[in-house]
Amino acid sequence: QVQLVESGGGLVQAGGSLRLSCAASGRAFSSYRMGWFRQAPGKEREFVAAISWSGGNTYYGDSVKGRFTISRDNAKNTVYLQMNSLKPEDTAVYYCAAGRYSSSLPKNYDYWGQGTRVTVSS
Repeated sequence: QVQLVESGGGLVQAGGSLRLSCAASGRAFSSYRMGWFRQAPGKEREFVAAISWSGGNTYYGDSVKGRFTISRDNAKNTVYLQMNSLKPEDTAVYYCAAGRYSSSLPKNYDYWGQGTRVTVSS
């Protein structure tokens, strides 16, 4: 069982930056692949980024490539999402998730946080 708590969301102007954190509790955090997803009102949940258990492999959705960076610190049981050059279309609730595979599909993740809201003003 893994519990996930996101933080770091907020209101930022277009072009600005935010760093999201996801703190995990429970067993064997380092064995899980971690992902970030987002969901805007009226839209489906969208893959943002994923990272392997070691942090050696990272994956990004096309809409955030070159702007967002996922990382993890297994000693702190935390995964991060650094978001730069934010755009109004990045506005959404951001969720972190833990699973056995580095996947872009929500169904491949077993545990989810409650989400943190990011609002980017134009």
